[in-house]
Amino acid sequence: MRNVSFSALRALSLLGIVAWLLSGASSAKQQYIALADTPATKAKLRFNKDIRPILSNSCFLCHGPDEKKRSAKLRLDVREAAIEHGALVPGKPDESELLKRVMAHGDEQMPPPDSVKPRLTDRQIATLRQWILEGAEYEPHWAFASIAEVAPPIVANKTWPKNPIDNFILARLESEKIQPSSPADKATLLRRVHLDLTGLLPTPDEVRAFENDKAPDAYEKVVDKLLASPHYGERWGRHWLDQARYADSNGYTFDNERPMWPYRDWVIKAFNDDMPFDQFTIEQLGGDLLPNPTKSQLIATAFHRNTGINEEGGTDPEQFRVEATVDRTNTTATVWLGLTMGCAQCHTHKFDPITHKEYFQMFAFFNNNEDVNNKGATIAVARDEVFGKAQPISPADVAKAQEAWEKKELARLAPQAATQAPTTWSNPQYAEYDTENNAGF
Repeated sequence: MRNVSFSALRALSLLGIVAWLLSGASSAKQQYIALADTPATKAKLRFNKDIRPILSNSCFLCHGPDEKKRSAKLRLDVREAAIEHGALVPGKPDESELLKRVMAHGDEQMPPPDSVKPRLTDRQIATLRQWILEGAEYEPHWAFASIAEVAPPIVANKTWPKNPIDNFILARLESEKIQPSSPADKATLLRRVHLDLTGLLPTPDEVRAFENDKAPDAYEKVVDKLLASPHYGERWGRHWLDQARYADSNGYTFDNERPMWPYRDWVIKAFNDDMPFDQFTIEQLGGDLLPNPTKSQLIATAFHRNTGINEEGGTDPEQFRVEATVDRTNTTATVWLGLTMGCAQCHTHKFDPITHKEYFQMFAFFNNNEDVNNKGATIAVARDEVFGKAQPISPADVAKAQEAWEKKELARLAPQAATQAPTTWSNPQYAEYDTENNAGF
């Protein structure tokens, strides 16, 4: 997991990595996401990068996936439909109705003159023309496209790149006529890698040792040491905890305490153990459904126990059960699919390829949960138990500890209770009351 996902987070977003890892291999070679596009690659225009933003901002409102607002029965988000309608004639921009309409004036103009959408710029029109001339190829939504190997761009300075990623960086720098910065001094390099991998500064002794280490693999040794540090999981696990909505409280109104730290410990340990990403996924989404699940796998399912609990008086438990289900649906789509699926809760998505019906098909997976605006089933976890530094505790151990605590408290309060006068309670009698708005009492 670390070798692919988490060491690369500096270059790629977490959600992009997730979508990459779950998308699988594809035989369609044209379905790829390049790590970068630079003038040095001289690549054809790409639908997702160059064309989709234009169509999405200016055309999909009336000619997109929403059948209720679709005009002229034209869909521009589906290549076959656009070609069948005559909006696109691949290779022939002058015969493509789309290009004619965006260049027109008056009643033929698209978007219409009275539309909230502005007229396309000359540059956007030129981009559409070039794209149609190149064949008007579409790409799937990036979350569904597999990543294919992309040849690093050719650069003039052959000695500067130390790995293929450097070629992409240098190609962009050379296109802007910018020289790469000189290498940082060793103390700065050490500071950067410490903060990057563990979030902690190196000690003065560590700085001196690194500066005095003349071995060619001095830096690699430091990296290996930091990757083996328990602080690695603490540093990088926090990014995942953000996606998991982690907090040790209920999240609504009183926001009372809800101990979720065992899940935090599980995430830290998973990162430090280099848990494979498929296992990392399965245990969080369905660890309790595995055959004979371990306590660790049950703790992992707390990913979806981070939903809010509303303790305000008069709440409808069913309402907040549904809200928790919505949260779990939307979060799963965002974290593992890289999709803003939540829009389809109310209508077929305008931009991501998710229909209203498909949203609730996904919703159904989470609609059998037993918790109803409450904490649901819990398990006892001792401090540091997840890290293997404490003995596991059982429900019997918890009951025994609670009984011992109660006895201790009773003994502590016994002297005070013996000297305390008996409490006498009486009901107040209201003789008169008044409110500014004549409200009842």
